[in-house]
Amino acid sequence: MTILYLTYFFHPDLSAGSFRNTPFVDELARQLSPADTIHIITTQPNRYRSFNLAAPAQEDRSKATGARVWVERVPVPAHTGSMGSQIRAFAVYFRAVYRLTRDHQYDRVMVSSSRLFTAFLGSMIARRCHALLSLDIRDLFRESILDVLPNPLLRLLLNPALTRIERYTFGRARHINLVSEGFRSYFDGFPNASYSFFTNGIDDEFLIPPDNETRSLPADKPRTLLYAGNIGEGQGLHTILPQAARLLGNGYRFIVIGDGAGRHKLEAAIRAGGVTTIDLRPPVSRQALLDVYAQADYLFVHLNDLNAFRRVLPSKLFEYGATDKPIVAGVTGYAAQFIREHLTNTLLFAPGDAAGLVQQVRQTRYQRLARPQFIDRFQRRTIMADMARHWLAPAPVFQPVPTDD
Repeated sequence: MTILYLTYFFHPDLSAGSFRNTPFVDELARQLSPADTIHIITTQPNRYRSFNLAAPAQEDRSKATGARVWVERVPVPAHTGSMGSQIRAFAVYFRAVYRLTRDHQYDRVMVSSSRLFTAFLGSMIARRCHALLSLDIRDLFRESILDVLPNPLLRLLLNPALTRIERYTFGRARHINLVSEGFRSYFDGFPNASYSFFTNGIDDEFLIPPDNETRSLPADKPRTLLYAGNIGEGQGLHTILPQAARLLGNGYRFIVIGDGAGRHKLEAAIRAGGVTTIDLRPPVSRQALLDVYAQADYLFVHLNDLNAFRRVLPSKLFEYGATDKPIVAGVTGYAAQFIREHLTNTLLFAPGDAAGLVQQVRQTRYQRLARPQFIDRFQRRTIMADMARHWLAPAPVFQPVPTDD
């Protein structure tokens, strides 16, 4: 069997997509035989301009046993995080993938996609090859982009075009995995596919030994709230951090590690508010991140108060949940439901509600509590093994579903 695997982000890039797809491909290869091949087409690391990584253009990731794994990385232009620069970068990837696959035949096409168009590209290739298509959907691009676009005319023009692309893409898929159960109702209109809900998970480097000891924070120690990850419109940090920092005062400090299209908004909001207790730092390696987690008092996550983000499940929750630190979460919808069901020692507040954040932090007794049940249930290694078995199970003969294309 020959598999084409498309993902815009892959090792050694720093992104949730890379952290998910790299172990998944490794697990797929382990469950296959040396007679099988996985052809991965991804990009050169490009997630953050402020964190440069080198990777070979072509790489044989085959192990001693299992399938042959061949990686090709497409160099794409550096982007600023703006929509225009990201479109230009993806267009380069799109053309390169079409060229690199033109003379190949695949039995299955597997795609991990958060921006819809990687999945769209996979659907095009699957149709050409008459191959089975499996999609791993990490975000609802159409809903998200329409929520954040400020121009109503542009939203009006984009919606029908993106809807048509969705029908073309999802209508071909034999199987669709959704990383959040909150996406379920969105896909009611695509009954041709079977569905699964394999979430993100905890990577091995974050698996710390359980610590059942409850410890209090020393009264004279400055309290730090850490956010580490993408700084984009979806996180909406500029809508919450400056005001929360002012209300908390000098006894608390926010540390923000990361980069993204929304960083300039956060910087502008900090300057406008004259806030001095928010420390902005560039992205760091995962090993360095472990040290930063260990030094923080609270771990912070926030999603902007938009309809699209009520369905998502932040991958950051899995890293945070592997620690014994209290999690301060400004989320609603499915993410809030997930936190209530699976995560202990959390301080939950409504998105954008700085006063609610401050109240939770000041009125909740500080404690550090390990989460062994969460760790046991959501280890990435276990989730990826189950997902690979599910995706590699024998599939029935594909019967094309009529679409409007």
